[in-house]
Order: sequence, then structure tokens, then C-alpha cells
Amino acid sequence: MRIDIATAPGSHTRPNEDWTAVAAPSAGSGGTLVVLDGVTPPPDSDGCVHGVPWFTARLGGALTELSASRREMTLAEILAESIRRTADAHRSTCDLSHPRTPQATVVMARWNADTVEHLVLSDSTLLIESPDGAVRAVVDDRLDRVPREVRRRAAATDALRNAEGGFFTAAVDPDVAAKAVTGRTPASDVRAFVGLTDGAARWVEVFREGDWADCLALVRKSGPQELIDRVRAAESADPDGIAFRRGKPYDDATVVYVEP
Repeated sequence: MRIDIATAPGSHTRPNEDWTAVAAPSAGSGGTLVVLDGVTPPPDSDGCVHGVPWFTARLGGALTELSASRREMTLAEILAESIRRTADAHRSTCDLSHPRTPQATVVMARWNADTVEHLVLSDSTLLIESPDGAVRAVVDDRLDRVPREVRRRAAATDALRNAEGGFFTAAVDPDVAAKAVTGRTPASDVRAFVGLTDGAARWVEVFREGDWADCLALVRKSGPQELIDRVRAAESADPDGIAFRRGKPYDDATVVYVEP
């Protein structure tokens, strides 16, 4: 088994709101991967006294514990229970009805000798490579379907957040787990997989430096930090987002590479 991880904040003045963990309980028994990208709210607008890093750590901890220890639960069931636990942990102190209450995108993978399970919610990405080198990107593209001009208006985006016809994130409602993109792949059909937050996926999706197969090959050969370094170089070359339009000039970026 090979596991490589790199993560970096988009700004030195803000904490990294991504969160990741890989648990491999013992040799040969499989493991689990969790990658979260916290949704950054406008200043003083989320109604939560804790903030996004607290939320992603709580949610990520619950996801890791349950996916590693409760093999009888599906990943969607685990996500639902983890959202419920996290909401309960700050329900008495925070306004969970606020549309910008802390929330996160989710990538999960869980594997054993027979099967690789996956779950993706919102705009982070899971790459799955087969033994013949083909790479499949597992994505939840509902946010991409929202017109760009709508996404530029915070109020309009909030109206579509966790709403039918819009897009879904892990926030307060356990029922959104049923909206996640899920699936299973025979372990014999998986050589490696990569979890990416959208800050790292910019190398493909924004800067068009290569396709998903190129992205996975780069991470395998040079490591996750190399991908983040290349994203940072591309961001720095276009700091105002003129050549490559994007919501933030720089974004938190996380990359996890696993060979089961």
C-alpha cells in the first residue's frame, strides 16, 4: 500500500479549511479515505461561533471513525450519521438555519480485498485508475450546472444551496447524503485513486494544464505536493484572474494519492 498526502492553505492569513485523513487499520484489511473542502462564508455571516475548520475537523473525524469501524454501513449512511453528529455538537450554540452555516464538500473511498466504494458530494473530485491506465473522474457536477452569472451573486447561490434544482453540501441535513454520487468498483479493477479538493483540481479544470490522466500520472511520479506547487505557480502567474477566471485568486488545495 502507498499513501501520499499534501495540503496547503490558499492564504497565509486564513486557516486551511480543507481536511483529510486516511485510515488503514492493518495490513491487508483495507482502509478508508476522507477529503473535505470547507465552504468559506462571507465574514460574520455564518451564524456559527466555531467556524469552518472546527466543522470540517468534527465532520471528518466522524466520517473516518465510522467508515473504518462500521463496515456494515454504506458510505451514504455514514455521511448521514456524521452530519447528524456534527450538527448536534453545535446545535445549542449556533444558528444552523443560516444558509451559510459551516459546510463542506465530501470525497470518500473505502476499500478491501474485494471492493472499492466511493462517495462524492459537491465539487471535489475522486480519480480512479484501472490497471490498464484508464482514469475515471467521479464528480458531482450539480454546482457546475448553475450558470456562472448566478454563482457570482451570493444571495442567488444561497437560494440554490441544498435545494432541489441546485446543489448539495454536507451541512446540517443528513438527508443530503442520499444526493451524493456513490458507487462500487471491483478491487481488481483499481490500481490507484486520488482525492482532490477543487483548489487542487484547478490544474485540470481551470488552468487546463492536462487532463485527469495527466493529473494522476503527475501525482504518482512526483507526489501530491508537486501538483499543488504547479497550481500555485499558475495562480501566481494570473493573480487577478484575468486569463483564468475563478472565484478566488488562490484556494486551499488538498491531494491524496492511494495505491490500495
